[in-house]
Amino acid sequence: MLASILAALTACSPYASINKENKQLALAGFVAHPADTTARWQMMNLLPPNKLAYRLSAQGPILLYADPLACGCVYFGDRQAYNHYVATHKISPTEEKEMQAEINMHPGWDWTAWAPTADPDAVSGLRRAINQPPGWQ
Repeated sequence: MLASILAALTACSPYASINKENKQLALAGFVAHPADTTARWQMMNLLPPNKLAYRLSAQGPILLYADPLACGCVYFGDRQAYNHYVATHKISPTEEKEMQAEINMHPGWDWTAWAPTADPDAVSGLRRAINQPPGWQ
């Protein structure tokens, strides 16, 4: 009974659709990175909220999905994760064009804000660094 009440309350949450999208991104292979420093928060706010965008990196395009409300994080995905995502979601040509145009709106993207060394807790050993395997020293 309690489980059904909690499920009903969760469905009524204003974040329900965002949480559903976050789960679908994670299932597709996107990885959530918390915006837990001032620099990361600033970078997250350069992205359109709750929409796919991308930035170029040395490894090629990285697909990004900023969720400033429900998780306070940015989901990062490579081309493979994006292909998994679009296999179950229809992305219109207009949305593709918006993603391409959006990259020109904020040329000041700083990948160093997302480096493991940019997180004071990861550096001090209080929390695992991003993409650092468990048990890695």
